Amino acid sequence: MSEKFDELVAVMARLRAPGGCPWDREQTYASLSQYLLEEAYETFDAIHEADATGDVTNLKEELGDLLLQVVFHATIGAERGEFDIDDVAAGVSQKLILRHPHVFGDAKLERAEDVLDNWDALKADERRASGKKEKERESILDEVPVHFPALLEGLKLTKKAAKVGFDWDSTDRIFDKLYEEVGELKQAIETRDAGEIGEELGDLLFVLVNLARHLEIEPETALKKTNRKFRSRFKYIEKELSRQGNSLESSTLEEMDALWNEAKSGGS
Repeated sequence: MSEKFDELVAVMARLRAPGGCPWDREQTYASLSQYLLEEAYETFDAIHEADATGDVTNLKEELGDLLLQVVFHATIGAERGEFDIDDVAAGVSQKLILRHPHVFGDAKLERAEDVLDNWDALKADERRASGKKEKERESILDEVPVHFPALLEGLKLTKKAAKVGFDWDSTDRIFDKLYEEVGELKQAIETRDAGEIGEELGDLLFVLVNLARHLEIEPETALKKTNRKFRSRFKYIEKELSRQGNSLESSTLEEMDALWNEAKSGGS
């Protein structure tokens, strides 16, 4: 490992040692799980900020926070005699070598799609060779974790189904389904049945996830960009209203909408 990485491992070990930090010493795999998830999301956001602005300052910091979580877990593992950071690094290195036979072996895989298909096949072979007991699955969709965020789960489910031919053959067909679902949502709204409205709205979102997949757009990323754009434009409204001596509460929708359009035309 590098000098700086070894220093990080040593710092974490010192924090966990007697006389170190009481909070750090109390942590377990389970107690840290929420922080790992939070740091992953913050890193995800920093990646798209860097992509949009070219500034990687936050990305560097968030990657460090994410790395800390890995080192933290590995430190706990070392204390318990279960594994250490070298085991983690060795495991992922071996996995990369085994799953890239077109780089480290004689296999010929020219397309990215072929690489992904081969990755899945090799992953299945490794599971069988390891002797790990396979979870009984009633469906290929059982391979998609139910705890994934909804957009990611929807994307993974439809990718699995598409691999065996259960898919639309064109985006035009998806748009037909999209318009159908919009009509059904409108009908549900007329009934004022909250349960039916929620179900139809979910169906509409699911079709949009499929459309994103066909267009090779990651829906979580697309929505994140739109969320960031909304933040920027709404902050412009707040700033301009404040400059004019007004507030959000005292302004009309027309006034706010005009400022929104200003922000939009200004590239926000």
